[in-house]
Amino acid sequence: MKEPFIWDHYSNQPHQLKDRVFKKRMRRHNLGSLIFTVLISLMMLPVSLLLMPFLRRREIDTSHFFGMSVNLDSEPDLTPQLIEELGVKSLLIRLPLWEMDRLDEYVDFIKQFKTKKLLINVMQDREHIEDAALFKEHISLIFERLAPFSKTFQIGTTINRAKWGFFSVNEYLNFYKIAYDVKKHHYPELKLIGPSVIDFEYHFTAHALFNLSSIRFDALSALLYVDRRGAPENTQMGFDLIRKINFLASMAVLSSKSSSILYLTETNWPLTRTAPYAPTSEFECIDEKEYADFMVRYYLLSFATQKVDAVFWHQLIAPGYGLIDNRDGIRKRSAFLAFKTMLTHLKDTRFINFFVSDNFYTLTCENHYGHFDVLWSPHHTKMIEHNYVKIVAQDGSKLQEREPISISSSVIYAYDNYKGNL
Repeated sequence: MKEPFIWDHYSNQPHQLKDRVFKKRMRRHNLGSLIFTVLISLMMLPVSLLLMPFLRRREIDTSHFFGMSVNLDSEPDLTPQLIEELGVKSLLIRLPLWEMDRLDEYVDFIKQFKTKKLLINVMQDREHIEDAALFKEHISLIFERLAPFSKTFQIGTTINRAKWGFFSVNEYLNFYKIAYDVKKHHYPELKLIGPSVIDFEYHFTAHALFNLSSIRFDALSALLYVDRRGAPENTQMGFDLIRKINFLASMAVLSSKSSSILYLTETNWPLTRTAPYAPTSEFECIDEKEYADFMVRYYLLSFATQKVDAVFWHQLIAPGYGLIDNRDGIRKRSAFLAFKTMLTHLKDTRFINFFVSDNFYTLTCENHYGHFDVLWSPHHTKMIEHNYVKIVAQDGSKLQEREPISISSSVIYAYDNYKGNL
């Protein structure tokens, strides 16, 4: 990555672009694409909205739904052990194109997870966006070296933020097409996903999904952050997380450029008092209890839609936003145990029902332990009488079954019939 693009090693993202003259020049150069983005979104977003109520749930395979992002530069020797402890079966691994000189390191790191389902996130830089021959050479090498370990590659990321290198959707589509053509002619067994728009900015997604190019996405990917709105149940322009997901799913159904498979490949909340590691300002940061609560509920709400095939938390080890803080040794935050507990109950689970009543959320599922409800109330706490035979708190601790239970912002797993030994 070369100036004016500068990588921030604290937050693992590029710094904001400081060169305003350069930004304006690039925007002018891509004006035609930007106008098309506006026009196509005015046409297709209303149609997608109208389709939302008619979308049917799909049966989601929970064995690979709960994904986690891991990083070569964050405790690589300890990561495999921690992943096993957590119980995650699906991993996302970033591969920056500006670090092609470290490809052997990445291959060795990725080899450690050959029993997992891997998604390789190929991250762009401006050099590879502008030099088509260079990108073709490097993506061919990446496919050659990593195809034995992963069949799914996310091509590009965060395409609607200039600091990541793209200044228009057309630039991204041209970039993606190079990888798509290499895959089509030499690696037809691979799956390529995109366009990886960040946040609730679906006009960019609309442009990527409704265009005249010959490309196709084997799955639709999005970096669906909701952290600036607080809790995942909170709304933005009338859309909570579930409505945002349904909106996205309807676009995939309408488009001939994508399958209906939907991956949320990046999301998290920044943690308070962790600057400069937090990726946002202190204003958006939350404490570790809220972080654990919001994380679990984000997964539950996504699963409740039955339209998301995988959610990848960003990420396992990161002082400013991860399940583990490694600034002074390895410290597992409460979210680590909450994630582990969530997997214990929800992996290999069949969705039955989901409903919301008076700020009271109930997700009903069934697994080999029995039939159970996941209960929470985002903004209030209330006591309820019950007939559950086994109740487990968000952190995995057992609760007294015969007493009234408190429904709060931290979820509980409540079985009305139970067979097994948790």
